[in-house]
Amino acid sequence: MRDLLVFLVVLLTLPISFRRPFVGMLVFSWLAYMRPQDLCWSFARDMRLSFYVGIAMLVGWWANERGRRRFARWDVRSKLLLTLAALVAISYSMASYQSEYYNRYFVEFLKIIIVALFTSGQVDSRARFRGLTWMIAICLAFYGVKGGLFGLLTGGAFILRGPGGMLEDNNDFALAMAMNVPLLWYLGYNDRAIPFVRILTRIGIVLTVITISLTHSRGAFLALVGTALWISWRSGHLFRAGFSLMMSAAAFFIFAPASVLNRIQSIGDPNESSARARLVAWRTALRMIADNPVFGVGLRNFQPRYVDYAKERLEDGTIQTYVAHNSYLQIWAESGSLAFGVYLLLLISTFFTCRRIWRIGMQFPGMSWASDYARMLEATMVAFMIGAMFLNRGHFDLVYHWVALVTSLSVIGYAAASAPALSVGKNHSRAAEITVRRRLAFAFGSITGNKQQPIWRRVH
Repeated sequence: MRDLLVFLVVLLTLPISFRRPFVGMLVFSWLAYMRPQDLCWSFARDMRLSFYVGIAMLVGWWANERGRRRFARWDVRSKLLLTLAALVAISYSMASYQSEYYNRYFVEFLKIIIVALFTSGQVDSRARFRGLTWMIAICLAFYGVKGGLFGLLTGGAFILRGPGGMLEDNNDFALAMAMNVPLLWYLGYNDRAIPFVRILTRIGIVLTVITISLTHSRGAFLALVGTALWISWRSGHLFRAGFSLMMSAAAFFIFAPASVLNRIQSIGDPNESSARARLVAWRTALRMIADNPVFGVGLRNFQPRYVDYAKERLEDGTIQTYVAHNSYLQIWAESGSLAFGVYLLLLISTFFTCRRIWRIGMQFPGMSWASDYARMLEATMVAFMIGAMFLNRGHFDLVYHWVALVTSLSVIGYAAASAPALSVGKNHSRAAEITVRRRLAFAFGSITGNKQQPIWRRVH
């Protein structure tokens, strides 16, 4: 019955996805983040449903929206995404190991980049931004709430794995849950006009925290703690936020199962087996980087090439291979220093843009929503960047989608702020108009791609 329901939902939305590609993007996100196909038991489980939806929305854009809506917004992040894809492709073409498995992974990475670019073009209004972020939040919250209730009913049973796809590994699943906490927090705060939405999102956060704890993922736990501290710092109410955090921490250590507390207490213990494995993998990754500094060993070639660079052996003389256990070293070792530099610029650029959006939201009346969304994107990226220090998620779908949403919010915020600037120019002095436009330029910088004039002279 589940298989039939999921199949019919996708089948019925295909014509709508063709006619309205943004609807296809919502369905695509539902399939990517909630993974309803993995809740099925029969034919729908193995069908490439997201592929069919992706084709429908891309062809639909070509047939119905080309010339009216851009495929992508070509700002600095979009160009960095393309550059990263090109560098990964070059490094993979030079890799020692290439097979159907590795080729499939490479195609999946290119699909992630295409969807991210397409997102930046489709999400061109506040309503679309709100709709897509709520879709992602609800999909991830489904498992956060489900896992939290499971933990309460079972007395803290260990969560072994996620639903599937990019969320199958329990560490990856926990990282996605940690990234969803600021998403729920800010969406609940921004949409407080909806009855009970804040209460529901707060309940979702509590249950999601329980889910993260029961995965025993220490990297995700550190990401959660770092995000909570970041949100508190950005709140402007440090005393109240600090008191809430202390009360939450006390409740956690009182009610958390002993297995969870023991796992957390092992953080930083160099003699713990998982910590030793990470240190060994990091040293091996650095040797790979030193030997292949420009283009790396190739996408997904870290483990196959591990034995060529490992020096640590087991007691019987064999070598235990590991993944990089660090997203930054994964990108650096597999795709080289150029790709690593582009990757860092891509992540760091989101903070500068979010800062600009926040500033304009604070300066212009009626735009507090932009400030809230900027803080949300920023905190979610903090969660990923902390978790990425300990997890092998250099090609995590969600973070590239998030980068595209930063681009979209910058365009949406600029458009919303420029409308009052035009009104000022019509009803007040030319000097007042220029002052407002300069404030826009100071907040956003150049995002239109036209380098001939500063942006405050191009607002018409």
